[in-house]
Amino acid sequence: MNAYIFPGQGAQFTGMGLDLYKGSNEAKELFKKANDILGFSITDIMFEGSAEDLKQTKVTQPAVFLHSAILAKTIADSFKPDMVAGHSLGEFSALVANETLSFEDGLKLVFKRALAMQKACDMQQSTMAAVLGLEDHIVENICNNTEGVVVAANYNCPGQLVISGEINAVNLACERLKEAGARRALVLPVGGAFHSPLMEPAREELANAIENTKFNTPICPIYQNVSAQAVDQEDIIKANLIKQLTAPVKWTQSVQQMIADGAKNFTEVGPGKVLQGLVKKIDRSVATSSAIIP
Repeated sequence: MNAYIFPGQGAQFTGMGLDLYKGSNEAKELFKKANDILGFSITDIMFEGSAEDLKQTKVTQPAVFLHSAILAKTIADSFKPDMVAGHSLGEFSALVANETLSFEDGLKLVFKRALAMQKACDMQQSTMAAVLGLEDHIVENICNNTEGVVVAANYNCPGQLVISGEINAVNLACERLKEAGARRALVLPVGGAFHSPLMEPAREELANAIENTKFNTPICPIYQNVSAQAVDQEDIIKANLIKQLTAPVKWTQSVQQMIADGAKNFTEVGPGKVLQGLVKKIDRSVATSSAIIP
């Protein structure tokens, strides 16, 4: 069975999408439509902007979404998913690819999400940290017993977990995680505590937009970050997507469940190869590849 996976924030690179734009009339039209919807020329930033330009949340999230969603449409003839999943932001690309969301609605929600998250980040200083070399339950236990807000946020693969929360709480947790034997506990250069309770203002803002967006019956199940289970009912997809901003990304669990349900080939659709690396660390026996521009 074929699983298609979609990367999240952090996969962006300068010049991203230019080959897509040049190689397909359909892609060109979709990029132009995106500029109109966003009200600024995101293509200029994607194709010609600096790494610094691309790092702005209001640019990064729609840019990664556009690269993935447009690539999925460009490879339409060979795009035959039995299941899809996306890492954090990538869940929106996956929902466009499996036709739960229209391209236009997906982009509008992603832009709304980016602005809402930026606003939440500006309200309170917060951060995230990557923890390597510890079992999940040890990381969870230390977070639960650290003063302040700090939670397990991204279950990326066995032995790699990202924590998220208030700056002091994350720093304190990092010290304790190193004492507990973590190979590394490294604060990340991010603008805020994604997938933590500190994103509640953004979740509320995005929830309203999601509630008012039309969701269609998908062509195949999506394994959502919140549940790590196959979902094909619009109302459940919607409810899970609303929870996503303040809940952890269960990527390890999602991939394990996809494999248990028969996934043999994982194709990453979008910039980079980060998810392929994570899939291989979760289970070396499955095949991974990148979606190729026709």
